[in-house]
Parts: sequence; structure tokens; C-alpha cells
Amino acid sequence: MKREILEKMINPMDEIEEKVVKFVRDEVTNRGFKKVILGLSGGIDSALVAFIATKALGKENVSTLMMPYKTSSPESLAHGKLVVEKLGVKTKKIEITPMVDAYFETEKGATSLRKGNMMARTRMAVLFDNSSKEDALVIGTSNKTEILLGYGTQYGDTACGINPIGELFKAQVFELAKRLGVPKELIEKKPSADLWEGQTDEEELGFTYDLADEILFQISIERKTKEELEDMGYSKTLLDTIFNRIKRNAYKSSMPAIAKL
Repeated sequence: MKREILEKMINPMDEIEEKVVKFVRDEVTNRGFKKVILGLSGGIDSALVAFIATKALGKENVSTLMMPYKTSSPESLAHGKLVVEKLGVKTKKIEITPMVDAYFETEKGATSLRKGNMMARTRMAVLFDNSSKEDALVIGTSNKTEILLGYGTQYGDTACGINPIGELFKAQVFELAKRLGVPKELIEKKPSADLWEGQTDEEELGFTYDLADEILFQISIERKTKEELEDMGYSKTLLDTIFNRIKRNAYKSSMPAIAKL
């Protein structure tokens, strides 16, 4: 990533940290809750949210669920446990394999994408059921880069009551994670939704998070047009891909359109 863009992202990190912690504290209270619950995937985004929530509310008011599927990496569970051990928050492991496989017994030949979406939505169903059981607000873990690119499952990992990192680019997630003490094992590994064996975010997207952040920052914050970015030397093919993803997936971050009568 270009250094000047990275510096613009991370320079206000003190202010960002203060804002996201206050956001969680205020929003949870204003909505009539004392506790939050989140899915802990073993990745950096959910780990960061767990650290933010614990700082805002105290470890006694943060619950986490680890919800592996049979193809999930053992490393994901191990990294989730590192977060739990460091923070001292409550956790529970719930296997989603029987739930997901029961459906796909009747839907033969499903693609990896369909199975991944079903896993994400199953996890969220389990998470919301446990939120009801514990009277806890579901806290989201999708960052700005993922939201802009539509890299998330509608009513799956994007579903939540509040989201403290939805305005943070991936580079800011990494920076804040370092500041708050997220274990280095999670910071140093390749980001992955762990929806199938060997899957990584960047391979699936077709470009790196660094490059995506660089372009998305200039689109959404500096209001650069596609033509301006192309004149700056960015690949037209890459720009077309990113602009098309933003347009095509905008519906995922909006409430359903309702016909006005």
C-alpha cells in the first residue's frame, strides 16, 4: 500500500480506538442490554471485536461462540482459544456440521459457495438463539473493506445488532489489533473465512487487501472517480472488478427495499 494512504488511515488511531470502545458501551446501554455475544472464528476481525467489547464492557459481559464445521481448520479453533484465554471471556463450542449436512443431504451437488453461505447463516442462527438465551446483543465483525466489496453472507456473518468495526478498513483492523494486544498468531496469518479447506480471502477475491484498501480509500474517502484512478496507473480490469463489486453488492448493507404505496 502507498505509504501516504496508510498514514492517513492509521494516524488517527488513538481517536478511532476511543470512538469504537465508546460506541460499544453507549449502544449496548442505549438498547437496553448489558452484555454482547459474538462468533469467534479464529480470525483477526472477530478477535479485534472481542478485545473492543471487553475493553468497553468488561470480560464478564462478553460471551463468544466457536462454531466449527467438519472442514474447519484446527488452527482456527486454536487461535480462537488464544483470544479467550487472553481476555478471560466466556466461550462455548457448538459444532454446526450436523445442522449443515442435514440440509445438504437433500441438496446434492451444491457448490462450495452455497455450502459456505449455509455455514455462515447457520452460525448466525445459532448465535442469535444464544443471544436470546443470554439476553445479550449480537455484535458484528465485518470491516469496511468487506462491506464495500460485498465480501460477506447476507443474513450470515453480516447480521448483527451493532458493528464497531464496519467503518474500519482492513489495514486499520490490523493496526488497532496490534494496539489492543490481539495475539500475533492471528495478526500474522493470511485472512480466511475458513469456509472450505485451504480457502483464503485474497485468493477468493483475486487481489490483496492492501491493494483493495488503497483503492477503496480513494473511492470512498477521497472521492476519486474510476477515470482518475485509471489515470494514476491502476489496472482498468482491477478497477472494473472493484467498482462492479461495490455496485452489485450495495444491497447487502441496506435494509430491504419496500414498495411505497
